Amino acid sequence: MTVVVHRSRERGITTLTLDSPANRNALSAALVGELGAALADCAGDPGVRAVLLTHTGSTFCAGADLRSPADPAAFVALLRAVVELPKPVVARVTGHVRAGGLGLLGACDIAVAGPDSTYAFTEALLGLAPAVISMPLLPRMDPRAAGRYYLTGERFGAAEAVRAGLLTEAADDVDAALAPVLDGLRRASPQGLAASKALVTATVVETFDRWTEDLSARSAALFASAEAKEGVTAFLERREPPWVL
Repeated sequence: MTVVVHRSRERGITTLTLDSPANRNALSAALVGELGAALADCAGDPGVRAVLLTHTGSTFCAGADLRSPADPAAFVALLRAVVELPKPVVARVTGHVRAGGLGLLGACDIAVAGPDSTYAFTEALLGLAPAVISMPLLPRMDPRAAGRYYLTGERFGAAEAVRAGLLTEAADDVDAALAPVLDGLRRASPQGLAASKALVTATVVETFDRWTEDLSARSAALFASAEAKEGVTAFLERREPPWVL
């Protein structure tokens, strides 16, 4: 079986690299399963101070794998695992992020991206909605930005993603920008990191507690609808759906 999430470690920082170029690191059953297992291992490993989540290729994550989708409950559990991991999760982004990939990005504690990265909530274009990914995103995003980009599906760049609350920093040199971040995490105590993370993620965790069942049901209903099936088919066939004016 091909491994789609690779692991490495340097001075307490475990790097998890999404490596599924055939589907642009889409959220397939395999990728969601491997990433969830890797995070669980990191949670129980005292040698891991923090997690760096990155990718190969030009796309950080293209969203749901429409040909080999992950179980919806497994994806929600993955997002919550990132939020509740008692160790910081830092996203290193040098490529594009779409749809469900933005949920994964939003679940991370710190996110730094390069100038070539782009972002888009494409769900509404397919007859869907950013339902479950709203749980890590809406508590952190600027409401006006969410209102615009959820509805229009427009692409935007790293500077706008910072303003919208999706990113911590946009940088020409991502690794140079991350160096002081990772140094700070290495200097912090494990207990201090866990307790501090619990403070800043409390509202997100409460959102999961309150909305997981409802938003999961909404997402399932949308995916099962005739309109969404047509939207997904049109996307896979590289044509416009019939509602485009």
